[in-house]
Amino acid sequence: MSYQSSQGLQQFKNLVGIKFQLYNSLFTSLPFHRIEKTGILLSLLLTICEEGYKKKQSPGQIIEEFFEKHTTYMKERERADILFRFVQYVERQIVLFDALEDAAFRDVNDMGGAGTLKHLLSEVIQTGKEEALTEKLKDYSVLMVLTAHPTQFYPGPVLGIINDLSRAVIENNAGQINLYLQQLGKTPFLKKQKPTPYDEAISLVWYLENVFYQACGKILSSLQNQFPDAIDKNNAVIKMGFWPGGDRDGNPFVTVDITKKVAEALRGAIIKCYYLDVRRLKRRLTFKGVDTILADLEEKLYNNIFIPEHTTDLNAQEVLSPLLQIREILIYQHNSLFLHLLDNLINKVQAFGLHFATLDIRQESTVHQNVLVAVAAKDKLVPENYASLDDKEKMAVLTGLSGSAHPELYEDKLVKDTLETIASIRSIQRANGEQGCYRYIISQCNSALNVLEVFGLFLISGWKKDKMTIDIVPLFETVDDLQHAAAIMQELYTNKVYKKHLQGRNNKQTIMLGFSDGTKDGGYLMANWSIYKAKEELTSISKEYGIDVVFFDGRGGPPARGGGKTHKFYASMGRNISNKEIQLTIQGQTVSSNFGTVDTAQYNIEQMVHAGISNDLFSSKEVTLQADEEELLQQLSVDSYKAYSALKDHPYFLEYLNEISPLRFYNETNIASRPSRRKSAGKLELKDLRAIPYVGAWSQLKQNVTGYYGVGKALQAMDKRGRWEEVKHLYDNSLFFRTLLDNCEMAMKKCFFPLTEHYSDHPVYGEIWNLIYKEYELTQKYIFKLTGKNELMADYPVEQLSIQMRERIVLPLSTLQQYALTKFQQLEKSGENKSMKEVYEKLIIRSSFGIINAARNSA
Repeated sequence: MSYQSSQGLQQFKNLVGIKFQLYNSLFTSLPFHRIEKTGILLSLLLTICEEGYKKKQSPGQIIEEFFEKHTTYMKERERADILFRFVQYVERQIVLFDALEDAAFRDVNDMGGAGTLKHLLSEVIQTGKEEALTEKLKDYSVLMVLTAHPTQFYPGPVLGIINDLSRAVIENNAGQINLYLQQLGKTPFLKKQKPTPYDEAISLVWYLENVFYQACGKILSSLQNQFPDAIDKNNAVIKMGFWPGGDRDGNPFVTVDITKKVAEALRGAIIKCYYLDVRRLKRRLTFKGVDTILADLEEKLYNNIFIPEHTTDLNAQEVLSPLLQIREILIYQHNSLFLHLLDNLINKVQAFGLHFATLDIRQESTVHQNVLVAVAAKDKLVPENYASLDDKEKMAVLTGLSGSAHPELYEDKLVKDTLETIASIRSIQRANGEQGCYRYIISQCNSALNVLEVFGLFLISGWKKDKMTIDIVPLFETVDDLQHAAAIMQELYTNKVYKKHLQGRNNKQTIMLGFSDGTKDGGYLMANWSIYKAKEELTSISKEYGIDVVFFDGRGGPPARGGGKTHKFYASMGRNISNKEIQLTIQGQTVSSNFGTVDTAQYNIEQMVHAGISNDLFSSKEVTLQADEEELLQQLSVDSYKAYSALKDHPYFLEYLNEISPLRFYNETNIASRPSRRKSAGKLELKDLRAIPYVGAWSQLKQNVTGYYGVGKALQAMDKRGRWEEVKHLYDNSLFFRTLLDNCEMAMKKCFFPLTEHYSDHPVYGEIWNLIYKEYELTQKYIFKLTGKNELMADYPVEQLSIQMRERIVLPLSTLQQYALTKFQQLEKSGENKSMKEVYEKLIIRSSFGIINAARNSA
């Protein structure tokens, strides 16, 4: 362990571990019914759980023994009540732990160490790469797209308490901490109704205003201060994107009215941020010639926030121009006094404009096909025989369309909304600037025709080919789609009309790659390998046709959905993978856990900014992997895929997950507006199941299949072929492969098989449980053989300890959830005591919150 790691670990023990024990005692004063006794009983239950699992007891046996030996509760309803109080208690312990971690972040992590901007700047100076940095920053950027994926189990008020609580901890304000804990005791965690897409948008706008606005401003100012000539005024190094209100894939509640309302909210939010900054500047810039300019700008911004009819008479240049005018006056008349404060605001205006974040529109490919067929029947802007044409004929038709469809003619809500949304993008661009809404993402894209269908829809919505300020972004998700992605893009690059469209977009093509569905479809190794190969092939084919390809990664929180050590993946890429820009989604739970405070956001954004720059400036790697290394990884992926497919094809696979995990209750958590399945009716099929509930269910089972299954068998196969030394060499020399396995270790560290070991001899599910457990053991064995360590995540001691502590806090919750699942199934089969069946269902759902929140990146 390095000195910095050991120092960080000690700080973590002091500032999080010890403080958690101290503040945990304050829970006895929380406003719960008989809370003191609840705390004592919960502590006892935790001990009984730990001892019980060592004795191979089931969750049911542990809970029953607890009630019989240590309480006087005899009635089933009374026992359920105390279990609900345990849920409430543990939920709030997790909040406390989150707040303590956030508060300690700056002390535990080296804010000027490897991967930070400070470190990058010293590297640049030492190697004399100032000119190279200036060149790189002309078109390099990091785009973080906030999404409302249903992984955020904390309601908005609780997130606010975590933020305030962490601040009080930093200030050592015991009185405030006590008050916030009391507030926490009275604040509900369960939402009685699902949030609307607009609710989801507003909760994420809070992060834009209170976290990203500040953190991005600090980073841009730091870059400008160190290298004033390196910042290109025409290129924002940090950009924000936004999906709530624009992402309608599988979400019928996102409508054109919601889209326009969210665009207005983003515009209003950034103007409010500028207004508050101008007010602060007025207190410092009290000089002659400056004060009146600032006062005029303040009035303009005020009118745009509070007077509705003024919302369209302001553009970003009108905010920027007076600030640049003031800058000249400060430099030449006032000795540059407080120039750094002004520059900070100028940087933010140049980065965020009047859009704050780009509102992306996303829809599933089959919807566009249906809209075109409907238009052919009614508006006659598409040939009536369109549906009977082959793909090539359709593509020829689509690139020659024109006119303006009439959405009001259509009764089908989806057809009407699609046409209205495409038409509305123009008005959003007028109000928020072109950056306000210029990307249309096609999910489940599997052909060039899918892209041209969207192109054609824009042409029949009043858009002209030569004035189409829109980037059409195909999203490739399944293993099969990823393997065909390069051929699809080649077909588009050779299409004369589409090529001309790309020329009007600076010969830049954005391609989105989905990690979540890829993992669900092909398993952990194959999904990551398929995305890598797709990127390599797409980079090559795009270069061949003179196109700058930009990859937009659809990454979730856990390693199984592209999360984990994300910045290390970007840092590991060679020049055979396009890296002009880093674009990725920041989803649900990851927003609060990795970007919940200004410190955590600044640190994690810097890691990504650093990854892309250092990769280009200091890496001598022309390729990420040599030919022999690629062949090795290809074989590992194939072997892994075979193992995962065999599990997935087991006749009881989905039934196992549906019965012994909370999967079927995911939609009842009311954490998101989007349904958990693409099809709400009919038999449960894997292809209809969203990746988030799928991965989240494995996580709550403490089996995390999607983060490692198949890796052990793949490594074992290589060992049997006598190629172990090649694998070891690959691990020692490839950051890409090493990061893959680091993330694998993270997923495995959050597993706890004793929780479900009672299923090992189950007549139906025993075979599957044993397959999973054996693969876990096999993967662990080979990871230890590779790393030379004897424990998972040994290279990340702080994260390792954090996971251990969190998993211990939540162990009673996982236990009682499994107990409730068993009870629910028994009552469901017997058809008896419907009221208690409902109680157990609520208990299953309620315990999901604490389990998911404790893991921080589990769904």
